[in-house]
Amino acid sequence: MTILITGAAGFIGFHTAMRLLDQGRRVVALDNFNSYYDVGLKEARWAQLENRDGFTGRRVDLASRRELLEFCDETEPTRIIHLGAQAGVRYGIENPEAYTNSNLIGFMNILEAARALKVEHFVFASTSSVYGANTTMPFAEHHTADHQLSLYAATKRANEALAHSYAHLYKIPSTGLRFFTVYGPWGRPDMAPQKFAARICAGDPIDVYNNGNMKRDFTFVGDIVEGVTRVVDHTPIADESWNAANPAPNSSGVAPYRIFNIGRGEPIDLMEFIALLEKYVGKKAVLNFMPMQPGDVEGTWCDVSALHRAVHYEPKVSLAEGLEKTVAWFRDYYKV
Repeated sequence: MTILITGAAGFIGFHTAMRLLDQGRRVVALDNFNSYYDVGLKEARWAQLENRDGFTGRRVDLASRRELLEFCDETEPTRIIHLGAQAGVRYGIENPEAYTNSNLIGFMNILEAARALKVEHFVFASTSSVYGANTTMPFAEHHTADHQLSLYAATKRANEALAHSYAHLYKIPSTGLRFFTVYGPWGRPDMAPQKFAARICAGDPIDVYNNGNMKRDFTFVGDIVEGVTRVVDHTPIADESWNAANPAPNSSGVAPYRIFNIGRGEPIDLMEFIALLEKYVGKKAVLNFMPMQPGDVEGTWCDVSALHRAVHYEPKVSLAEGLEKTVAWFRDYYKV
């Protein structure tokens, strides 16, 4: 078995590749090393992967169909874990073209690669942000997800629809994973744990949106990777119980297709998160309370019961334990 991972120099992609290599699997990987955040961090992740037996990587932009298909022809992956995307909720307001190129054109290109390869399973990243204006919690896969509040979320919802169409037309078994606020060592510097830790260490204020009245279902990256690697071996089939007159949005009777939430299942108040971060950094934060930002949501809460039933997914790492590990990595990597 050969598994292609896109976005392997990214946060979740790096950890997923390392886990699969630890399991003795062959991993072929792509990343375009875009400059959305510190490329040096991506290079450091990639360097660790390049030192591993069983790893083959190349710097390819998914928007380049020719280069992508050439790499796939050379490496012949049998399964794909598609994690490469333009991330970030607020960045879509500044640079919508980046989302079009990566999350729409790039996604179509990887679907075409999956079709050409006749892959055994196509697993792709979605996001909790697709739930958008929905306030029914915990978020469950059978809820409607038709009112996205950011361009990023809209592109991810489009990915889900595109994957279903290819699963139907070409019988490509496809699974979408809606990630909930992933954090941990080697995390992105634009995400709250690293961004807040850096500002606390420097004595700079941190912006606290919606005046701190927010909740997030923070999920440790190790738990996420455990779920992803289990899912890649759990190939979906068409759901015989699916009712076309009352269609469930997370499965299909006409395609081998599933959508799963993947998170911890425990929403945490933002102010509690900040207090824990202060504890492990060892310094109080200077707080700059701000109104809600465009495209953001007040809370997230993940119903993980479907993924538990499917692959026995059980997140293990508490926020306290996860943040302690994250801050330890942060101090070591950035020498603070």
